[in-house]
Amino acid sequence: MRIDAHQHFWNPGRGDYGWMPEDEPTLFRAYGPDDLRPALEAAGMEGTVLVQAAPTVEETEYMLGIADAAPFVRGVVGWVDFERADHAAVLKRLAGHPKFRGVRPMIQDLPDDDWMHRDDVQWGYRAVIEHDLTFDALGFPRHLAPFLALLKRYPEMRVVIDHCMKPDIANHSPERFAHWAEGMARLAGETGAYCKFSALVTEAKPGWTVEDLRPYAAHVLSVFGPERVMWGSDWPVCRLRAEYGEWRAAAEALTAHLSAPDRARVFGGTAAAFYRL
Repeated sequence: MRIDAHQHFWNPGRGDYGWMPEDEPTLFRAYGPDDLRPALEAAGMEGTVLVQAAPTVEETEYMLGIADAAPFVRGVVGWVDFERADHAAVLKRLAGHPKFRGVRPMIQDLPDDDWMHRDDVQWGYRAVIEHDLTFDALGFPRHLAPFLALLKRYPEMRVVIDHCMKPDIANHSPERFAHWAEGMARLAGETGAYCKFSALVTEAKPGWTVEDLRPYAAHVLSVFGPERVMWGSDWPVCRLRAEYGEWRAAAEALTAHLSAPDRARVFGGTAAAFYRL
């Protein structure tokens, strides 16, 4: 099964995408299944995981409606408010949907890097475990240590690190790379987390090359192994730097050294197993 492990649909007219700049024409427009379908067909993709982009339950319900109507959406990663314990009932309700797979708090947007360790949000991780759901870890390199502590506190939680934890490829330096690489190696070696091989182009400069991305991709594949790495387009966000096919071609070049079975894991098998598609 060839799976895109991370993509989005949205409509800015909904009014709950506060992070989205209104003067960014690539992002600030509606995207739906018909916009993505040609790229999926060209790449031979059989399914996707649709991931939340707004911190509202209403957007999650909007995505589940899309998933009901679009067979290629195999799973949905949504959102609940971890700061509201009464959302335990909301999560239980969402978990009853056949395509609901897990949650993603938008931790990268929060001012407190240790938010994830607050006492009042711990119910959320316990509920994710109770309902056998997944947790998408969204952050930046500064979140490596907090996430490591969290994942070691909840070793039974099924976690995938989004976007390789967004390394600063655009401002690459030996020091920045070493900090990121060490943190990712610890997450890989000390926890059972998986990693999404996604968004590297978005973290690179305009005019990026495959060689700009290579050390980051190589490190992730080395420390996690193909059985814990899944490719995602991060479409349409990837369009800030590359169209779907361009990023897919770059990812294939970055994994060309792998065996055919390992490439099959990265481009579908790992995602299918992790999200139980």
